[in-house]
Amino acid sequence: MIALRYGAGPAGRRQDPAMRAFRADRFGQFVHWGLYAIPAGTWQGRTIEFAAEFLMQSANVSREDWAALAGDFTLEGFDPAAWARTAKRMGARYVTVTTKHHDGFCLWPSAYSDFTVAATPSGRDVLGEILDAYRAEGLATHLYYSVLDWHHPDWRYAIESDDDRVAFDRYLDFATNQLLELAERYPQVRGFWFDGTWDESVKANGRWTHDIERLLKERIPGAIVNSRLRADDRGARHFDSNGALMGDYESGYERRLPAPWDRSVSVHDWEACATLTQASWGFHDSAWAERGRKTAAQIVEQLAQTVSLGGNLLLNFGPRGDGSLAPVEVALADEVGAWMAVNGEALHDSGPAEEWDYPGWGFYTTPLTATTPEGSAGVVHAIVTRIPVSGILTVALPSGVALRAVRALADGSALPFTPLDPHTVQIPAPAAAGMPTVLALETAPADRESGLREPNPDVALV
Repeated sequence: MIALRYGAGPAGRRQDPAMRAFRADRFGQFVHWGLYAIPAGTWQGRTIEFAAEFLMQSANVSREDWAALAGDFTLEGFDPAAWARTAKRMGARYVTVTTKHHDGFCLWPSAYSDFTVAATPSGRDVLGEILDAYRAEGLATHLYYSVLDWHHPDWRYAIESDDDRVAFDRYLDFATNQLLELAERYPQVRGFWFDGTWDESVKANGRWTHDIERLLKERIPGAIVNSRLRADDRGARHFDSNGALMGDYESGYERRLPAPWDRSVSVHDWEACATLTQASWGFHDSAWAERGRKTAAQIVEQLAQTVSLGGNLLLNFGPRGDGSLAPVEVALADEVGAWMAVNGEALHDSGPAEEWDYPGWGFYTTPLTATTPEGSAGVVHAIVTRIPVSGILTVALPSGVALRAVRALADGSALPFTPLDPHTVQIPAPAAAGMPTVLALETAPADRESGLREPNPDVALV
């Protein structure tokens, strides 16, 4: 065991109300919005085939030219209430919104920077309006903050001299002041989501990452902080040099998920963040950015896989430069929401179905509030995302579990099933409808039933 001053905190999952609520929510909306939405991936007539929020760097835009975009941040289409309604219809239960991205522009009127909404034509507290709108819809709020800052003169990628050290110490004081300002200005937020912490300068300042987490939690008791913030004494990120998770949940899964059979991730809380296209987080107005746009079925499948492994999915939206949501993103959210309105109980307030092995054709979840051991009695939801060629779903029952009944979650209709042996049953696959189907498997301990039920001769498999 390596002795660390700035490693992980107390072992084990947090069980306080804020963390339990976050764990039960399972589905959140990510919002990337800032000045980068105005050029939307194009600078001086040249479209840059890279993420829109990186345009300042990828197009070599000067600080002065980038700062001039603030004059065009006029909010003609900005309607945070519409954002919040879209998120709620989709089935999201929380939002994480960018307060400051890598370009340094702040969506709140920070007293510590001149590069904020206060310098825009409206001067409005855009962040405050967004948070108020989401809370009005009953969604919890989290704040994204990039430690990396291309605008600030004291930012350093690495500490290579005494002058760098002095400058970066000033920068960390600036970041501390801004973060405490956010906590004091918006005390109803539930958590903080950090980014831009991968450079050597931050990894060499494990003490700062440790201390700012503590200070934020002092200002907002119960605040939730992601693992991206943290570095330990030796520069290890996410997990300290002893392999223990830093922060309250792992947030290393970006546009990817763990393997569907990898149960090891469920030993701690985690969250994956995903884009609607593979290209950009911020709004990128180009044919290039539209390649690979996800369908509603793919989003639901990602969410099901995430919940089956004990994680949350944070799905990103990039509002346009005028503040409006792109119609294609609203339509996609509504399609997901229509499915969630019928099947959401299989994902909200749910988690892994212990000992139910990944079946290949979908994912298993079970309610977090089950009073009996998960997977032994009660209901297990089978989220069917792929129909086998045979048209038959083979279900391997955990030891000691019997299947009592199968019903379609959408309408409650009973489905037949055929026992092959005490540990295996077969169910006719539901007809493919373009979206995943959810089956509720009603179970009981096998010692109360034989595990072999006489199939209904009128509906038994042929």
